[in-house]
Formats: sequence, structure tokens, C-alpha cells
Amino acid sequence: MLLLNPGPVTLTERVRRSLLQTDLCHRESEFYDLQDEARARLLEVYDLDPAQWSAVLMTGSGTAAVESMIAALVPQQGKLLVVQNGVYGERIASIAKQYGIAHDVLDHDWMQAPDPARIAAQLDADRTITHVAVIHHETTTGRLNNLCTLSALCHARGVQMLVDGVSSFGAESIDFVSSPIAAVAATANKCLHGVPGAAFVIVKREALAQAVSRTYYLDLKRLASLQDQRNTPFTPSVHAYYALVEALCEFVDEGGLKARHARYEALAEQVRAGLAALGVEPALPPEQSSVVLRAYRLPTGVTYEQLHDGLKAQGFVIYAGQGGLSAQLFRISTMGAIEPGDIERLLQAFGQLLQ
Repeated sequence: MLLLNPGPVTLTERVRRSLLQTDLCHRESEFYDLQDEARARLLEVYDLDPAQWSAVLMTGSGTAAVESMIAALVPQQGKLLVVQNGVYGERIASIAKQYGIAHDVLDHDWMQAPDPARIAAQLDADRTITHVAVIHHETTTGRLNNLCTLSALCHARGVQMLVDGVSSFGAESIDFVSSPIAAVAATANKCLHGVPGAAFVIVKREALAQAVSRTYYLDLKRLASLQDQRNTPFTPSVHAYYALVEALCEFVDEGGLKARHARYEALAEQVRAGLAALGVEPALPPEQSSVVLRAYRLPTGVTYEQLHDGLKAQGFVIYAGQGGLSAQLFRISTMGAIEPGDIERLLQAFGQLLQ
């Protein structure tokens, strides 16, 4: 079965075999070697200086990393502005509410890009805002939100950025160095092609020094401190860490960030062009979309259930639209061990169903 959903991904045999390595006790030096390697390799994805940045590992999904980041990095007297244009912006607002973090939500229609003028006006009207949270790749629609524009707005006002990079880290450009990004939350089982169970936050060390402890298991500051000491507070998902390290090695062997982006871009364009030839239109133009996942409008007279079940019978798993878009859209991701020949077979299957 070929997974075209936005994670978990179809694994390469190389990563799958890494799960068969020897069992490790998480209190032995061999595990700490593994943990150290994973953390170092995560920083190398964007060529980050370990003196300025820390990769903090945790066992959980991407949402665990996002929750850890939000709960730790907005100070007790701080305030968060959530830029929301999809399901995952709503999730950050829910996390802030759960922890009693002062926050405002700048809501946008799910099909719209964040409005820089509205964001600037909100920041200017409320000088108590210390942090802005944004989804880099909002997989609700496949939109790639413009971090550069938001970065300029925040930098001019001395506001830090907290980025949900769960479905963009490793495939889309992120300017860590010249932007006011304090942290990016992400996971192993999307663009890095690892397995579920290993998540992480890439956090600036100076932001980490000011972190607060609102949570227990996901306490970012404690996790970082212990990992720097070659320790861990809890039992991590050891085999997910094995797979993460192997996936990161494979990432480098395949050419790194630029190569991963180019690969996804070519596959995404192959899908777009092939579906366009069948009369299936994208929800957003390519220049507004990520290369990771794109949303498409359901053909007239075809339900998502019909499309999903028909394609699954031929070995492909696609993904539904979310919320109010579920009756309008379906989504296709090109992460994981997917080749152009796989997309050609997918398009043939689409053609047969639409006939």
C-alpha cells in the first residue's frame, strides 16, 4: 500500500531495516550515543550552530512537540498571537487555552493566506504580545504560509516567532538565522521519512534559558537540560530514534534539504499536471502551495468515499479534506518512498475511476 497521506509515510527499506537493530536500555551509553547523533543531525538539516540552537527530542507525535514549544516558550507575563488559517492554527489556540496562556487569535478563512496588514495592525494595537505562533505548512489546504513576511513584521516589533514546522521541516526553506524565530516544532515521520514516535523542537538556546515549566512530560527545558547531560527523564521510543537517525543519514546521502525539496516539487507537479489532464483542479495555485502536500477539488458527482475506496483497492491511500472542506477537497502528499512510476500508476487509477 502506497501512503499519499500527510504522514506517516511509506518507508524505504533502509529505514524499515533500521527498526531491527539491537534492543537498547535507555540508561546505557549506547542509547545516549544514539540520542546525541539524532540531535546533531537534526541541527545539520538547516546547518545550525549547536552553540546557538538545541534539538530537543521527545517521544510523541508532532502535536507533542508543538504543545511542548507553546507551553514552555511563552513567558508567564507574555502573550501569544496565533495566526490561524486552518485546523492546526486552531490546535495551537486550543493548546494555549488549555495552559491558561494569554493569547489572541487572528482568524482567517481556511482558503486564505495570512494577511500581513491585519497582523501588523494587531501587533501595533497590542504591545503586550511577545510571541507569534504560525503554521508554516498548513496541511488543511496545502498552503505554505509566508514565514519571510511574518518574520519582517515580528522583527520590526521585537516579537519572537514560534513555528509549527511539523509538515515542512526537511523539505521547505526556513530562515533560522536572520529571523526572530525562537523555535520550530517538528516530527520524524513526515518530510524526514522516519517513523511515528519521535518528535522534536529546534529551539534557540537563549529562548530555552527563559523557558517556563507548565507541563511535566513535555517540559522542554528539562528535556533539553538532561539531553545535554547525556540523560533522559523518561523511557523514549528507542527504535523510533534508530529510524530517525537512519532517515537523517539517508537524507544526507540523497542530497539534503535542496534535493528533498526538488524531489517533492517534481512529484507534486507530476500529480498536478496529471490530474489537470483529467479535469481535476487544485484548490490553490502551485505558487501558494507547499511541495509536500496539495489539495484538490473533488470532481463533480464523485464523493471522497468513492474516490478513497476506489484508489485504496488499487493500492493508494489518499486523504480527505478537513472540517467544512471535507465535502469539497481531497489531499495528496508526495512524502516518503514514492517514485515517478508510482505517480504514473496513481494517475492511471484516477483515470479509470473517473471514467
